[in-house]
Formats: sequence, structure tokens, C-alpha cells
Amino acid sequence: MIEQNRNVETWRRRLSFRSWHRGTKELDLLFGPFADARLADYDAAALARYEELLMAPDPDVYSWIVGREAPDPAYDTPVLRDVIAFHEACHA
Repeated sequence: MIEQNRNVETWRRRLSFRSWHRGTKELDLLFGPFADARLADYDAAALARYEELLMAPDPDVYSWIVGREAPDPAYDTPVLRDVIAFHEACHA
């Protein structure tokens, strides 16, 4: 159990780093604060969905989060909706 918890914590740290280093400053500023605030509460299934979202193309993800386009159904998950809600709350 302890080893599994360490692995999840390592995964969270890796995802947090990737969230702050996407390649575009706009997405760094969207994903980084979200990761800092929410990843600690995510279980393995949610972390997997978040990791999938991080692999989506930057222009698409940005458009989904800021509301320019409807999310691709393959990525329209509770995790993406959580990211969108977090972004909206920060900019309300």
C-alpha cells in the first residue's frame, strides 16, 4: 500500500510539472494553477484522464477551456469540466 501511494504521488508530481511546462505559456497558466489546486484530490482514474487531457493538442485544449469550441467528445470528461470550472471561477 505504501509503495502504491508513493507511485501515485510521483505520478501527481510528474503531472504537475507537465501542467506548468506544456510549451505554450497560455496553457501553462491554465493547467499549472489547476494542478496545484486539484491534483492532490484526484484518484488514479482521474489522474489517468487528466494525463490524457495533457496529451491533447494545445490549440484544441485551449479552445475548449476558454469556451471557443465545444470539447471533443473523447475528451469531454468530468476532469475537463473540472478544469473549465476552475478556469471560470478564477476569472469570474
